[in-house]
Amino acid sequence: MTEQATRTQAAFEALQEEICAGLEILDGGGRFAEDVWARPGGGGGRSRTLQGALIEKGGVGFSAVHGTLSPLAAQALKSTAGEFFATGVSSVLHPRNPWMPIIHMNVRYFELEGGAWWFGGGIDLTPHYVEEDSAREFHARLKATCEAHSACADYALFKAQADEYFFLPHRQETRGIGGIFYDRLRAPDFDRLLAFGLAVGRTFVPAYGAQAATHRHRSFDESHRGWQGLRRGRYVEFNLVWDRGTKFGLETDGRTESILMSMPPQANWVYDHRFAPGGPEAETQALLRKGVQWLA
Repeated sequence: MTEQATRTQAAFEALQEEICAGLEILDGGGRFAEDVWARPGGGGGRSRTLQGALIEKGGVGFSAVHGTLSPLAAQALKSTAGEFFATGVSSVLHPRNPWMPIIHMNVRYFELEGGAWWFGGGIDLTPHYVEEDSAREFHARLKATCEAHSACADYALFKAQADEYFFLPHRQETRGIGGIFYDRLRAPDFDRLLAFGLAVGRTFVPAYGAQAATHRHRSFDESHRGWQGLRRGRYVEFNLVWDRGTKFGLETDGRTESILMSMPPQANWVYDHRFAPGGPEAETQALLRKGVQWLA
């Protein structure tokens, strides 16, 4: 491995530890179970899952894999077949309370044969019920993280890229309220990009903690849980149909259980579902669109 790859792998392993420790405190009852796995083509990872008080199903995965790109993976990376190295940390949390949102975070680093390398990542929020004050608080945190690393991070650009990426074309709706998304970052230099990626990872737990402080103790009934199941269904549709990370993992012989760790514990699909006009479900649906300026 290159010196950059070695440093990034170690930093991401430590980041997984930090995130898991923070989430156990935030959950207030759950403890992570660990599954260490090896990839047949080279490398492996640690998948950690949690079923707790706040988090019905959560996962924080670390991986560092290497080998030869398949033709499909090479095409996805707009590269020729050859050797690759990839490492990253990814987390998805599905809460029990429907008023709490789903949250996703990923930071990653790639190297390809011939010397190409880059960073990617981001954080996004998928509320079951969109509440504008909470959306603004979430985006303000992401903007602050970007501004602290302004040499390589542009909140407005990364927010627009998240709107484009976390979109379900077959539904003509966004997965949630977006966040930030970036890929193939190489400038200005390795050290500052690694520092930014770690900062994104360290924004994850405090951002979810702020959502929990507002929503975790709100009462709900079966109608709210029903809507949560439908919103979880949208999350599944995106991950299985459109998500590039899921496809890359499966196309490079990644561990299926770890790749699909992001799936909710249960999701619903109701044929031709109609919600009552003027209710919170209708208000949420109206905000599932690109270009909402939460901080305007």
